[in-house]
Amino acid sequence: MESYLENFGDVKGKNSSDEALRRWRKLCSVVKNPKRRFRFTANLDKRGEAQAIKHANHEKLRVAVLVSKAALQFIHGLKLRSEYVVPEEVKAAGFQICADELGSIVEGHDSKKLITHGGAAGIADKLATSPTDGLSTDEDSMRRRQDIYGINKFTESDIRSFWVFVWEALQDTTLIILAVCAFVSLVVGIVMEGWPKGAHDGLGIVASILLVVFVTATSDYRQSLQFKDLDKEKRKIQVQVTRKGFRQRISIYDLLPGDVVNLAIGDQVPADGLFISGFSLLINESSLTGESEPVIVNEDNPFLLSGTKVQDGSCKMLVTTVGMRTQWGKLMATLSEGGDDETPLQVKLNGVATIIGQIGLFFAVITFIVLSQGLIGQKYQDGKLLSWSGDNALAMLEHFAIAVTIVVVAVPEGLPLAVTLSLAFAMKKMMNDKALVRNLAACETMGSATTICSDKTGTLTTNHMTVVKTCICGNIREVNNPQNASKLCSELPENVVKTLLESIFNNTGGEVVINQDGKYQILGTPTETAILEFAMSIGGNFKAKRAETKIAKVEPFNSTKKRMCVLLELAEGGYRAHCKGASEIVLAACDKFIDETGGVAPLDKATADKLNGIIDSFASEALRTLCLAYREMEDGFSIEEQLPLQGYTCIAIVGIKDPVRPGVRESVAICRSAGVMVRMVTGDNINTAKAIARECGILTEDGLAIEGPEFREKSLEELLELVPKIQVMARSSPLDKHTLVKHLRTTFNEVVAVTGDGTNDAPALHEADIGLAMGIAGTEVAKESADVIILDDNFSTIVTVARWGRSVYVNIQKFVQFQLTVNVVALLVNFSSACFTGNAPLTAVQLLWVNMIMDTLGALALATEPPNDDLMKREPVGRTGKFITNVMWRNIFGQSIYQFVVMWYLQTQGKTFFGLGDSDSDNIVLNTIIFNSFVFCQVFNEISSREMEKLNVLKGMLHNYVFMCVLTSTAVFQFIMVQFLGEFANTTPLTGHQWLASVLLGLVGMPIAVAVKLIPVGSS
Repeated sequence: MESYLENFGDVKGKNSSDEALRRWRKLCSVVKNPKRRFRFTANLDKRGEAQAIKHANHEKLRVAVLVSKAALQFIHGLKLRSEYVVPEEVKAAGFQICADELGSIVEGHDSKKLITHGGAAGIADKLATSPTDGLSTDEDSMRRRQDIYGINKFTESDIRSFWVFVWEALQDTTLIILAVCAFVSLVVGIVMEGWPKGAHDGLGIVASILLVVFVTATSDYRQSLQFKDLDKEKRKIQVQVTRKGFRQRISIYDLLPGDVVNLAIGDQVPADGLFISGFSLLINESSLTGESEPVIVNEDNPFLLSGTKVQDGSCKMLVTTVGMRTQWGKLMATLSEGGDDETPLQVKLNGVATIIGQIGLFFAVITFIVLSQGLIGQKYQDGKLLSWSGDNALAMLEHFAIAVTIVVVAVPEGLPLAVTLSLAFAMKKMMNDKALVRNLAACETMGSATTICSDKTGTLTTNHMTVVKTCICGNIREVNNPQNASKLCSELPENVVKTLLESIFNNTGGEVVINQDGKYQILGTPTETAILEFAMSIGGNFKAKRAETKIAKVEPFNSTKKRMCVLLELAEGGYRAHCKGASEIVLAACDKFIDETGGVAPLDKATADKLNGIIDSFASEALRTLCLAYREMEDGFSIEEQLPLQGYTCIAIVGIKDPVRPGVRESVAICRSAGVMVRMVTGDNINTAKAIARECGILTEDGLAIEGPEFREKSLEELLELVPKIQVMARSSPLDKHTLVKHLRTTFNEVVAVTGDGTNDAPALHEADIGLAMGIAGTEVAKESADVIILDDNFSTIVTVARWGRSVYVNIQKFVQFQLTVNVVALLVNFSSACFTGNAPLTAVQLLWVNMIMDTLGALALATEPPNDDLMKREPVGRTGKFITNVMWRNIFGQSIYQFVVMWYLQTQGKTFFGLGDSDSDNIVLNTIIFNSFVFCQVFNEISSREMEKLNVLKGMLHNYVFMCVLTSTAVFQFIMVQFLGEFANTTPLTGHQWLASVLLGLVGMPIAVAVKLIPVGSS
């Protein structure tokens, strides 16, 4: 079976092709209810629609850009007059431009219209907003703005009502056939025996069908609500806006036309808009148009489209169009109906359901033939083959109903749905544990992870950074408190302080603003914040320093260059470049340094060695080091030229402390005991990386720490030897991370989880089996490429995700073991009984009840077991582990044989054992005992299935309220069914002695299960 499942549909954990997703559905031949079975799978038609929209957008934009260029050339030098008339309701609301006009300008890249409206400044004026201070936030004006321009949300499909799920549960083919049987049984029964006696059988089946339908619908409805909640969480994006002159973070849903948004590298453009100001802005429009080539956005091409991503640079944008008026809104409305890809486990279990369904169908047909041939043979012998009485018809109908019910029990429709139930439960719980699952399959894949490649900053460390040491003018100083910082300022020459502050305040991706409370607030990454804080502690004034010079050009930091540069236009004329970045890289670009007197001196080998030694000493104390440098540009330098890579003067080296998170060392130890290798991949200096890795317990005596540039140079043969030993990779580029992940996955067959926060981490997150993005430090680009978002950026949360992943996998294995046991026994009992005695001991109503115990209730009980600590003490399943293991087959066969022997003994020797005669009433008593014993065998087998290998199955059972509720309700309803619903359920009330015997026969299954677990089998 396992080899069949391996090839079943060929669906991967992520990035499966549409062909593969279609193929497995075609392979599912025996499906009782396609609507329910394929509900939590991708809607491939909707995805096709989304691709068509992307293609249309691409064509539309291409034509718009060409037309816009032609129009610009034509209107160059012409004076344009606008023909646009402002609608009255827009004027009345206090605006001078309507939503449709704004949409046509940005979406159509209409430069001519933009110019006639006065460019971005003119549009801002007409939207009653300020390009510098943003919107005023009084309620009345915000409400009017919403009424005219709409809100930034796309139309979502309505939450389906409970009755839709009831209707879908009724679409089950076998239930429809049984309903027809019930109807015929009602009609024939009432004609033969009158009302109400003749209606009992038919009404019993109807009641059972309704019970199954309502329990199924309730379970499915609750799952759909959980997925809806998670979908909302996935789409929560915060953006930086300026309102009333203050920078603040708001939800993407609260954006309105006229808002001024600050965008940086890795951000998603939250609405359609216009470029106001910025540097080196590159926009990736592939999510909207499918075009991978980035677009340069500036004053000449100021159009920004919602849903696109900032690949490089930064800018301020004016929001013009929101929500469903944008192409992104229309695309998202279609994509949101596309659903999640089905997971490999769902597909595998559909394969199991298909195989068993085919076997069940075969047995059902044989059972019907065997049961009917006695009656037909008798009529043939009597020569009455063509004359049928009502009783004969009812007997045939009962045989047919039993055959159909065997299919109901035999097709384990609940298997693939148990995966969804377990995943929905785990996702909800993981959300509480600070992990947001974006891709369903990641839940189960994480349980198989054998390697975690983790970032250092913010994941293993706290991301609360402070400058604690500096080397300025060749001297090392501690600046870990305000007194030291102010003392440093008085000790340094005035020109050095001036140059240092100019470098820090201008060459930064951060900003110092005054918040609504009138206090200084530093915005930016933790590294930028730490350096700006240091500059302010030595008396710097951000706004005053910025006003002294003009920024002419910015080359933003990215993890490939590992440096950031800015070109300043000086007040007295000429240019000065400032550079900041990885210490050894920036220091290597310097040929001068500022000495103790504040003068500029040549950087000879001895001084360079001394400064490199200082970098190493800072790094060995686990400090993150940065070097600041500047260069006076020669006369005749043009800002169009690339900033030079050499010839800089070293100003300072700073050491930034970022403490290790509490609990990380313990989490790494848990991973090691669980057979999961943790590797640190960081852009930091190798000595810093090694010091932190040792502190976390990642770097061991036999482990290897390597730098990215060295790793890149290795041949394939060398990599085969090196990769398994690598525990730390420092100074790595995103490409190095991608290469390492690829080798681990393909060459070494590892299941790899990777963390990332930057835009450039997207390829590695995409390549990994599980991409983990950081919720706080992560960019929108990284989050979109990830499968799970770690909301608190904490490594310990990653271990929690792994624990939940293992829990999902094991829970589903338990449920499969339980359900296959019930399948095998129910099939064998009814089939063998039909063959040898000519009747089936379990009626249609009874089999429907058994089906509900094992399907919906069994899934609820076993698929929602919370994880325990023992899960992290076993080896991971890895890529090659079998899903249905030898241990499971052993338990299934052991329990099935016991249950079948019990049922067979009761059928053949039950009358003697319980002192019953041959009357019809005694036959009903025996069949009731068989039914009762069968149900209690399942109840106690459910308890035994809580552990597949351990003998103690009762540990923690009383704390699992769902499990206890399911067990209690099953037992209570069974008692009611036997004692009070005899007419409908074909049962009769039992005596205390008979009840005790039934329960004991079920209970004996538990020691039998223990004995079976002692039989040694291979683990795979």
